[in-house]
Amino acid sequence: MAKIRVSYEYSEAEDKSIRLGLFLIVCGILSLFILCFCWLNPTLQNMQSKPANCTVISVRRVEEMFECVFTCGADCKGTSLYPCLQVFVNNSESNSIALLHYNEQQLVLNPKCSYVPPCERDNQKNKESVLLWQDYWTGEGSSQSFTCFFNQQRRPDDVLFKPSDNERVLLHCILWPMVSLLVGTLIVLLTVCARSLAVRAEALQKRKFS
Repeated sequence: MAKIRVSYEYSEAEDKSIRLGLFLIVCGILSLFILCFCWLNPTLQNMQSKPANCTVISVRRVEEMFECVFTCGADCKGTSLYPCLQVFVNNSESNSIALLHYNEQQLVLNPKCSYVPPCERDNQKNKESVLLWQDYWTGEGSSQSFTCFFNQQRRPDDVLFKPSDNERVLLHCILWPMVSLLVGTLIVLLTVCARSLAVRAEALQKRKFS
């Protein structure tokens, strides 16, 4: 009985599919390492922040003005100024005075000020936004304690009014690389399985007519 020969070579389309799948797998692995290094490690450190009760001690505006960058179109950017507001609070957990910041992003952007307004072209609008924040902490916010968040190891002299959105960052750090890995793996497996089935079908057909 003659030996039946079948072709195991991949077609051009199958070869492209496998290359695409391998590319997605490599991209998923690289992005996982990059995102973990850039985002995941700082996020895990931020998750060590503890809630505490804070009460306002003093509110003041310093004379120094700070720059912010505004956008006025696709290729249009500029700088404007805003006043620096400082809100000092008493941290019940450490029993010490700390500078209040709206959130982690604003703390990184300007560690000297409690609030960074949405940047507008007009300096007066920036000032009005800061004054609203000042009015709150000299009025309603000064008469009651509130929950703040602090990290004793990283920034013992600063507290946050809003907690960091750590869960969303963790989700993006893990979800998209895993999606890329899964899709790439599925493409490779489906292509290989489809080729294997085609080879078996070809062998059966040749055996039937031999």
